[in-house]
Amino acid sequence: MASSIVKVGAALAGGGLLGVGYKLDQEVKADLTLHAPSLPWSHAGALDSLDHGSIRRGYEVYKQVCAACHSMQYLAYRNLVGVTHTEDESKALAEEEQFLDGPAEDGEMFMRPGKLSDYFPKPFANDAAAAYANNGAIPPDLSFIALGRHGGENYIYHLLNGYCDAPAGVNMQEGQHFNPYYPGGAIGMAAPLYNEIIEYEDGTPATQSQLTKDVCTFLVWAASPEHDMRKKMWIKVAGVFSGMIIFSYYMKRHKWSMIKTRRLVYTPRPS
Repeated sequence: MASSIVKVGAALAGGGLLGVGYKLDQEVKADLTLHAPSLPWSHAGALDSLDHGSIRRGYEVYKQVCAACHSMQYLAYRNLVGVTHTEDESKALAEEEQFLDGPAEDGEMFMRPGKLSDYFPKPFANDAAAAYANNGAIPPDLSFIALGRHGGENYIYHLLNGYCDAPAGVNMQEGQHFNPYYPGGAIGMAAPLYNEIIEYEDGTPATQSQLTKDVCTFLVWAASPEHDMRKKMWIKVAGVFSGMIIFSYYMKRHKWSMIKTRRLVYTPRPS
């Protein structure tokens, strides 16, 4: 009996020491990945809509910078109508691109100008071509990147602005760049944005922070085109339910007040 107690005590003590050792190891282990802090986005509030001027500028950033490597295969030119561009402007943007179509009457495929129903063109023919052009890394599609990454637009903003020199002791391979907001720190994409890399049509100063903010807003809209409509519906639903709650409270008081205030008196049966 005594030996069993000793064995149990030794096992508990050993488990405790292992737990303490693991905790100490985690405390001193360096983590090169930073958590993206939240930023005061203009669309973050429950009643706030997206800045459509920023969405339009963000599309300019995507088209002139990001589209060289990243696709947006789930976004069509018709999605821009009434959001960032007029119908005529969207048609003009689509017609700037050539798309494979056919077969024609002779059975051959042919190239034609784009239409509103066409989706944004891909920068590479396939994943193998994308990997070959980017040192083996396949650039992700940006259609839903704002929803597919933890932190959403906060992560994207800090990632695009977070490039810096690697700290001492961290060796980067050829073609890699250090970014503390990217998991692991080593990212194959070089810093894509810098001051005045493009010129905005509306004359907005194209600083790096402005470029990043606009493209993040554009990516939020691309991932959630129903963003503004969803908040409008929330306001309508909240208004309807508020009226229903008031009416339900009145009906409850009206119907149940007599029952809740009623007294039941027990009269014993005469013997």
